[in-house]
Amino acid sequence: MQERLQKIIANSGYCSRRKAEELIEKGKVKLNNTMAKLGDKATEQDKITINNQELKTKQKNQYYILNKPKGILVTKSDPQNRRTIYNLKSVSKNIPTLNYVGRLDAMSEGLLILTNDGEFNNRLTHPSHEIKKTYQVRTKPEIKKEDIKILKNGLPIDNKPFFAKIDNINKNTFEITIQEGRNRIIRRALEENMNYKIYELKRISIGNIKLGNLKIGEIKEISNKDL
Repeated sequence: MQERLQKIIANSGYCSRRKAEELIEKGKVKLNNTMAKLGDKATEQDKITINNQELKTKQKNQYYILNKPKGILVTKSDPQNRRTIYNLKSVSKNIPTLNYVGRLDAMSEGLLILTNDGEFNNRLTHPSHEIKKTYQVRTKPEIKKEDIKILKNGLPIDNKPFFAKIDNINKNTFEITIQEGRNRIIRRALEENMNYKIYELKRISIGNIKLGNLKIGEIKEISNKDL
């Protein structure tokens, strides 16, 4: 069965579908020794090469969650040789080739999904799917009722409203649920636009996949039920 080339690349776990499209547009992908273009279709039996390396299309899909510690980067390599999630023993020893789904900035912590399923990665990160993500946040001062209302109705950031739901308030700690993935959007909303200082920003769920009591720096396979 023929499928679009970027989907085959994503399904192999090499990268997300959007990244595969970028590689095709940049001339990094060949199909049966011919330069590929967007719109090309293939089967898993066709020869696909990326940067002159043949793509391995058949592999078992893996899905894990990581409790990311604060202070490390979510990237496969860093030119400044700063510590990344791939330096964590749990990741480097067990799942060093898996790709991360979305990002957490260096000072944020908590739930991060790792997988070699590019199509699954795309479904979780593409804005059209509006996957809910919940974070535990600790601020100073305590969040105000009027700001909760503003976030519910939409806070304008870069001429686009940012919507968030605030729950489970306990003094200066609360949960914030969002359905978008703009870079550092929670920090931008609370610190840059509402003058709060964030002391903790921890992701605790993505959709129905929850961090639970997983220890900091540890990984856990995602159950078939949650998938």
